[in-house]
Amino acid sequence: MPALRSLVLGCVSAAVISSSALATPQTAAPARLPNLVVIFIDDLGYADIGAFGAKEYATPHLDRMAKEGRRFTDFVSSTAVCSASRAALLTGCYHRRVGIAGAFGPGAKRGINAREMTLAEVCKQKGYATACYGKWHLGHHPKFLPRQHGFDEYFGLPYSNDMWPHHPAYRHLPAGSPKIPYPKLPLIENETVVDAEVTGEDQTKLTTQYTERAVRFIEKNRERPFFLYVPHSMVHVPLYVSDKFKGKSKAGLFGDVMMEVDWSVGQILGALRKHGIDDETLVVFTGDNGPWLNYGDHAGSASPLREGKGTMWEGGIREPTLMWWPGQIPAGSKCDELASTIDVLPTVASLIGAKLPDHKIDGKDIRPLMFGKPDARSPHDAFYCYYANGELQAVRDRRWKLYFPHRYRTLSGRKGGTGGIPVAYDHRRSGTELYDLKNDISEITDVASKHSDVVARLQKLAEIARDDLGDRLTKRPGKGVRPAGKLLRGDTRLKW
Repeated sequence: MPALRSLVLGCVSAAVISSSALATPQTAAPARLPNLVVIFIDDLGYADIGAFGAKEYATPHLDRMAKEGRRFTDFVSSTAVCSASRAALLTGCYHRRVGIAGAFGPGAKRGINAREMTLAEVCKQKGYATACYGKWHLGHHPKFLPRQHGFDEYFGLPYSNDMWPHHPAYRHLPAGSPKIPYPKLPLIENETVVDAEVTGEDQTKLTTQYTERAVRFIEKNRERPFFLYVPHSMVHVPLYVSDKFKGKSKAGLFGDVMMEVDWSVGQILGALRKHGIDDETLVVFTGDNGPWLNYGDHAGSASPLREGKGTMWEGGIREPTLMWWPGQIPAGSKCDELASTIDVLPTVASLIGAKLPDHKIDGKDIRPLMFGKPDARSPHDAFYCYYANGELQAVRDRRWKLYFPHRYRTLSGRKGGTGGIPVAYDHRRSGTELYDLKNDISEITDVASKHSDVVARLQKLAEIARDDLGDRLTKRPGKGVRPAGKLLRGDTRLKW
C-alpha cells in the first residue's frame, strides 16, 4: 500500500474499527477511512441484472461484483418516483419527511432544502472529496444543485432525460409546437450549462461521459478518502446507447443499454483495483425505483415482483442491490432481510465516525446486515410505503405487508409498448390487503382474513406514521414533515 495512502494506525477512526468488529472474523480493519461509491440506476427492474435473473444479455461485471460481495434481496426505495426516491437516498429520510414528492420538471421552483444534511455533507465532515456525475433531479436552479449540498464536482442532467422536446411521444409534432411541454434539455457542469440543447446523439454519450469522469475522479483522489455518486440517466426512457454496445444484446435496445451500464460498473471497479484501493472502498449498486412497464420492450423486468414504477407494490420499490468491499463484506453472500436506500446515510456515518444531523432521520445503521453478522435482523420494525403524492399506501415489516385502499396503475396482464412508445395504463383500486412477503414475494394471495392480529398490529404502526408524516388518503398533515427548498425572489435562476 503506498505510504501516502496510509494513515497512522493510531489515527484510525473508532467507527472504522467498530465496523471491522462487525465483519467476518478473518477481516482486518482498513488503514484509512473507507471510500464510498454509490451507483444509482434509473428505473432498474428487480430482474434486470444477471445476479437477479437477467438472461438475455450479459452483465459480467455486476455478476463478479455479486460473487465478490453481497446480494440484498429485500432492499427497497422510499417510493417509486424519481425526485422523491433520490431525496430519500441522500438524506436518510422518507421523502415525505423532507417535503419532496413526485418528479421535478424544468418548470419546478422547488428542490432539496439547504437545511437537510446530505450523504455528501456527512462525508465532508471527515474531509472526503465528493463528486456527482449523472442525473441529479433534486432541483435545477443553482441553490439546489449538488455543489450547494456537499459535492465538490457535478456533471450531468438536472432531471430525467425524457423531459425534453425530442421525446418519441412528440416526434409527430413540428419543432416549436406549443403542444410540446418541455424546453430544451441542458447538460450542466457545476452550475454552468455546457450544452444548452442536448440531442439524441448527445444522449448516446452520457453513460460513457459519466463513467470517464468517475474513473478520473478515482485516480485524482486515490490518496484520500472520497465519495463518488454516479446516478446514471439510463435506463430511464428514452433509451440511448453508445456504438460500443449498440446491437450487442439479445434483448434489443434495452439489453444494449444494460450491457453498457454493466461496462460502466466494470470501469469503476477496475479503477479501484488498478490503484490498489479496492479493499478500502465500499461500493453500493442499486436503483431509484422499478421499471416503467408500459414502455414494454424499452422497460426492464420486475419479475417475480408485482407491478413496477409508479406503484408501491414490490415491483415499484424493491431494487436488485449489491454491496462490495473486498476483505470486509463476505464474498458470495446474500441478505434476505429488509433494508433500504434510507439506511445508506446512517450506515456510512457510523462507518466513518461522522455526526448525524440534529433533526430526525428515518434510516438505520445496517452494518450488521452488510458485514454478514450471524443472525443479524432488519433494524426496521416498520417500513412506511408512501407514494410520491403523500398517500400512505402500505406498511410492512420483515415479513408482512399491509395495503390500504388506494388507486394504482397496472397493465392488467397486457404487454407494454414498442419502440419507445408507451401504452396506456389501466387503473384499479386495492382493498385492505395483507401479503406474506417471505412466502409470497409476488403478492398474489391476500391473507388479511387469516391474520387479523397482524392486520391490527400494522394498522397501529400506520397510525404512528400518519401522526408523524401525515397521509393524504386520510387527510392528515403530519407533525414531522419538513419543507422542501423554494426558489425565492432574488435567487439566481438557471438559464439556458
